[in-house]
Amino acid sequence: MSTLTSFRRGAGVFVENRLALVGAGIFVLLAAVCFLGPLVYHTDQVHTDLASVHLPPGAGHPLGTDGVGYDQLGRMMLGGQTSIIVGLAAGLLATAAGTLWGAVAGFAGGWVDSAMMRVVDAMMSIPALFLFMLLAAIVTPSVPMLIVIIGAFAWLGPARLVRGEALSLRSREYVQAMRGMGGTGGRAVRRHIVPNAIGTVIVNATFQVADAILYVAYLSFLGLGVPPPAANWGGMLSDGLADTYSGHWWLLYPPGIAIILIVLAFNFIGDGLRDAFEVRLRRR
Repeated sequence: MSTLTSFRRGAGVFVENRLALVGAGIFVLLAAVCFLGPLVYHTDQVHTDLASVHLPPGAGHPLGTDGVGYDQLGRMMLGGQTSIIVGLAAGLLATAAGTLWGAVAGFAGGWVDSAMMRVVDAMMSIPALFLFMLLAAIVTPSVPMLIVIIGAFAWLGPARLVRGEALSLRSREYVQAMRGMGGTGGRAVRRHIVPNAIGTVIVNATFQVADAILYVAYLSFLGLGVPPPAANWGGMLSDGLADTYSGHWWLLYPPGIAIILIVLAFNFIGDGLRDAFEVRLRRR
């Protein structure tokens, strides 16, 4: 079966999954609103306006204003940019690092595999949220720093997944033939192990992005996110929680719903990709 035919079949399976299409549509819609919306709906997210504090949703402010007078809709767009950028970058960083680590460990085997995976096991024994909180409290939170902090520990799951794939793939005939012709271990990892585990890698990457967005929300909810005037949905949710009993519902529900929607979107996309790659691999 040609690569093009295999891709078309996989794409057809993905399209048949309605939840996957819904997830893709939700992500595209949220990304468009967050990144293109500010070009149409202009707001001042730097200077406070104490005369416009806690205004309810209305014509001038579709989602109302917060405790310092920021327009809530404009804040949602700004916060969405941070959440999406950090989530995507940290998820991809974790996937890349975990893929390389797991592929090398699984292909090398022996004491190299044992030593590398003991590192993974040791780090996984420590609660990830505790480590994130510790590092975020030590360093000054910023978008690049959040990406590094989350990516530095989120790679453990992908490493274990790819290592399992590598243990299976290294005994295949084409890998043994390449080694018999003098091919190096690095070439085997680059040309055979990683490409043949790409389905697992891509599917896991979508879940890593969803997890990274949740980690950003966790840290920001605990006050360890990016400092003002920057924003993200987790920080907005934390700020809105303090005003819940004051009746300012518009500060709580929009960021909470946005977090739920984007995490569900990436999980739906991941499920669709998993089905697509399973069909392609089964019929290849």
